[in-house]
Amino acid sequence: MKHLSFFMIMLVFLATACMPTRNGFAKTCSVAVYGITHTKQLCIRKPVKYEYKKEKNMENPFFTRFNTPYQVPPFDKIDTSHYLPAFIEGMKQHKAEIDKIATNQEAAGFENTILAFDKSGEMLYRVKRVFDNITEAHTNEQLQALQKKISPMITGHFDDIYMNEKLFGRIREVYENRSGSGLDSQQVRVIEKYYRDFERRGANLPKEKQAELRKINESLSLLSVNFSDNLLTETNKNFLLVIEDRKDLEGLPEEVINGAAEAAKERQMEHKWVFTLAKPSWIPFLQYAKNRGLREQIYKAWYMRGDNGNANDNKAILSEIVNLRIQKANLLGYENFAAYMIAENMAKTPDQVNQFLARLWEPALKVAKSELSEMQKISDKEGNTFKLASWDWWYYAEKLRKEKYDLDESELKPYFSLNHVRDGMFELAKRLYGINFHQLTDLPVYTAGVETFQVKEADGRHLGIIYLDYFPRDSKRGGAWCTDFQPATWRDGKKVDPVISIVCNFTPPAGNTPSLLNWDEVNTLFHEFGHALHGLFTEGLYDRTAGVVPQDYVELPSQIMENWAAEPEVLKLYAKHYQTGEVIPDALIGKISSSRLFNQGFETTEYLAASILDQEYHQLSQPFDKQVDVFEADAMAKQGLISEIIPRYRSTYFAHVFSGSSYAAGYYVYIWAAVLDADAFAAFKSSGDLFNPQLAAKFRKYCLAECGNDDAMVQYRKFRGQEPSLEPLLKRRGLL
Repeated sequence: MKHLSFFMIMLVFLATACMPTRNGFAKTCSVAVYGITHTKQLCIRKPVKYEYKKEKNMENPFFTRFNTPYQVPPFDKIDTSHYLPAFIEGMKQHKAEIDKIATNQEAAGFENTILAFDKSGEMLYRVKRVFDNITEAHTNEQLQALQKKISPMITGHFDDIYMNEKLFGRIREVYENRSGSGLDSQQVRVIEKYYRDFERRGANLPKEKQAELRKINESLSLLSVNFSDNLLTETNKNFLLVIEDRKDLEGLPEEVINGAAEAAKERQMEHKWVFTLAKPSWIPFLQYAKNRGLREQIYKAWYMRGDNGNANDNKAILSEIVNLRIQKANLLGYENFAAYMIAENMAKTPDQVNQFLARLWEPALKVAKSELSEMQKISDKEGNTFKLASWDWWYYAEKLRKEKYDLDESELKPYFSLNHVRDGMFELAKRLYGINFHQLTDLPVYTAGVETFQVKEADGRHLGIIYLDYFPRDSKRGGAWCTDFQPATWRDGKKVDPVISIVCNFTPPAGNTPSLLNWDEVNTLFHEFGHALHGLFTEGLYDRTAGVVPQDYVELPSQIMENWAAEPEVLKLYAKHYQTGEVIPDALIGKISSSRLFNQGFETTEYLAASILDQEYHQLSQPFDKQVDVFEADAMAKQGLISEIIPRYRSTYFAHVFSGSSYAAGYYVYIWAAVLDADAFAAFKSSGDLFNPQLAAKFRKYCLAECGNDDAMVQYRKFRGQEPSLEPLLKRRGLL
């Protein structure tokens, strides 16, 4: 099979069983998957306290390159009042640079047109990166209002650029003469990428169609902000489960109870316990709480986010987004928005994605039904007469894990203290790539608790800075993601080193107990760290191509790191008891290994259901005229999804695809990239050395540092020597 093409391999087997950013490092995310409830508990709408500096006449730090160590953002000097003036000035400067390129009387060439455009907008991107990151990681009411004002301004600014007739004329001239101009392959690639960008942004449309596209883009930018703001409110502000009777905590591990008590104290609710819709709070409640009624309440609160008919309801916003995207795709010559988005991906067409997802769906659902049957038997043995529902899955899955593998997740958590996991992760990177991490305590951070580390090469050369932001707060959206405050780039003939940020929502410390991660959180940290390595290792002279890959390749650098996390040799690097320092015993490692296929039917099915739902919306070619809930229900019924499982992201909180467009029609990319990451890791396993230095050097060079130099599959083959095989992924998911 390994000699067949990548797509043929997928189709043969399965028949039997974020637009990249302009500056290179594509922002990635794993957005966490909402309403109101109680039991002798209270419904709380807690006002959020925001810090807002009042100082006047402060020098705006965005107007010059950051005069800080390693050019990190000077968060100690940045005030909310700085953003709007900096955006206005940044757009002004960028426009002047664009006008200079467009009106240049010299013949259009690579240096005076393509390179000049590639390096334009320095100030604008400087403020935009900080603003975009802070509005996700540590927002407030002032920033949210500012975002609604700035978003359409930025959209209009870039529409002006990409629909600039003179500028596009010069880019087209360079494009048409690229073959005989003596340029190297990377210069030609940059030219072709920019020409394609301008086409896809409407440069070839007639004026009246461009005006229509501008209106669509402006509307979409605001709608995405509104969708995200509603989701933030529904998740962090509109729901608390406040428990007053300790009997309602039956079944919960002590550290979970302590965490809920801490959450109550933070809200001045002594002698009570608070559970929220932050993942570290609601997931363990569903896993362990014996009170079925409360499990139902908190789970319904979770999956009804944005669908409560209140001021934060997202259904009308979603419908408008879908229709505007259809109009946009049609204007640009595509049948639907999925065709528009996937054309730039490895998959190329929606049909390829449909076939891929459809052939995975049947075996995954079959396994999920088998898992459900086993759990129902446990419930029946307990004397229950009810049929399991979606809010029962986590609870009975935990019972099934204990029954089949003698493994309770609470046994693992004492070995996964956050600091130990972090340090083990750093040690893994050192063994693979020779890099070292040194904590810095004197760099400015945007909020207390954020850690900063300097990353150095083996020879001591500075490589970059990484920020780590671990815990939930009301000012942070859910999930985990990796982005940058400064991508790796070249400026004035000198390398500018990256400043990377990882943001998570992990289980916080409680009392004297440090942050103890569950297995999912361990994998999430390794995952986002993989994205960070992608950003740290990125090389290339040109912003348009350095580190930039198709959306369905983006998750390769992240997902491959999860493979190492579960290896016994690596577990012993970081899994140490937080009290005794004891390394995780072999018996417990054996339980982890034997249970790796556990619940894979559920996890794969809920993921595929969301991926299919994404495609159902974005493959529409006619106006969307159904009620959102009806459309979603019909789409899942068509697939035969069982009622005990809902899509990982229901429509009204599907932030991947409606809080921006980078993953729109692209949520499938995680499992597409899983084919690559499983195959790539198999190379290390088969070599007999998990830290094989030759393979690590090749992976760093071709799949991380130079990944934007050629088509994604070409770069992968440079590392692997062949196209990927499906067998490693199938083995990992128990589908062989």
